Amino acid sequence: MSSPFTPTLTRQTLLRSAGAGFGYLALAGLLGHQQQAFGAEKKLEHPLAPKKPHFTPRAKRIIFVFMEGAMSQLDTFEYKPQLVKDGGKGGPGGGTLTSSKFKFKQYGQTGSWFSELLPNIATHADKFCWLRGLHTDTPAHPQAVVQLHTGSANAALTRPSMGAWLLYGLGSENNDLPGYVTINPPPNFGGAVNYGSAFLPAEYQGTRINDQGQLPNVKAYSARSLQRKQLDLIQSMNRDLAATSGAPDPVDAIIESFELGFRMQSKVPELLDISKEPVKVQEAYGVKDGPQGAFARQCLMARRLSEAGVRFVEICQSGWDHHNNLHKGLIDRTSTIDQPVAALLHDLETRGLLEETLVLFGSEFGRQPTAQGQDGRDHNITGYSMALAGAGVKAGYVHGATDEYGIKAVEGRMHTNDLHATLLALMGLDHEKLRYRYAGRDFRLTDVAGNVATEIFA
Repeated sequence: MSSPFTPTLTRQTLLRSAGAGFGYLALAGLLGHQQQAFGAEKKLEHPLAPKKPHFTPRAKRIIFVFMEGAMSQLDTFEYKPQLVKDGGKGGPGGGTLTSSKFKFKQYGQTGSWFSELLPNIATHADKFCWLRGLHTDTPAHPQAVVQLHTGSANAALTRPSMGAWLLYGLGSENNDLPGYVTINPPPNFGGAVNYGSAFLPAEYQGTRINDQGQLPNVKAYSARSLQRKQLDLIQSMNRDLAATSGAPDPVDAIIESFELGFRMQSKVPELLDISKEPVKVQEAYGVKDGPQGAFARQCLMARRLSEAGVRFVEICQSGWDHHNNLHKGLIDRTSTIDQPVAALLHDLETRGLLEETLVLFGSEFGRQPTAQGQDGRDHNITGYSMALAGAGVKAGYVHGATDEYGIKAVEGRMHTNDLHATLLALMGLDHEKLRYRYAGRDFRLTDVAGNVATEIFA
């Protein structure tokens, strides 16, 4: 192998500089994905280049606001008059029917119901398109969270995340930023599986950052000119390897990812520095120091990332698993999300971004209308809600419904596969055509199921 920098940068120096100069971007991050990608089909030469969708998209990008742990819809945004009337009686499937302790009222021209826990989000009532008939397969958090993110409840059989599928199908809108970012990803259930690329090439995995704007493994430890020399040496080695007979496909992914990582070092820190936002904007989101301001920082970063052209951004708030301490726990959790989510919707709208950005809000499943212990609700996978707002969906629309107590979906039933098929369709992708051949078979985000809920399309 020949390189203009070989005399001064030996292979031993390379290993040291890869760690010092590139924050182990290759060694600790990308190379760990090689084994997953072996056997995958040969990629396009430029896998992150924008790709033509299957049909005209209704949305350009998605912000997924994920409430990990199963937010109680019956105490926040799904009012059931019959549950209030029959509170204290036995439920159809056992247990004691328990109405919410929180007051509900109607908002907007649509008369949408919200509890007193969400007064700021409620001011956007007429923007929401509600999916009221959702159901999923498993009441266990680890499997349900992974299924929501990857389409498969079997965490042992790793599947690509929906953000990875979007990048695979559409590519990225920019050259200097990742196309898929996850901020404070789900900490408890599934870990990196929820934003990984599995058997898709490594370029399509999510980039993890925290609410302080810190991006692991992308930090400049040496002068940019020296880094460029180090990277040129690494890339010349990688290209030599890629040109050999039988070279594994992941080498191409690593070459592309190194270059993206180098560009990101100068672009990403500035983009994630929310201190550059006007004080008025920061106050609108409720930005402040410490854990209480973490979610507000996530929401503001999500807007900045989406505005810069990031295809898929996920933000996460954990702590919604209220088997006990429901009343106090909901007050605490909603106090951290109500103002930031409302500000995000307002900010997107005033900047003209909401008309091309789809916001998805919800949990892996819902909560039961019956009591659990003194002050709790158990998991409900047979009927729960999620909300959409923005690009491509009908504003002020309700699709589906649960029964009079909120136990089971009885109208407009949507399985997780149907949700994924619908999200892909809004982005211009046919879920049956978005396939990847691996280990002798074609895989899809929706596996062998999925129906598009065209009724919600604007």
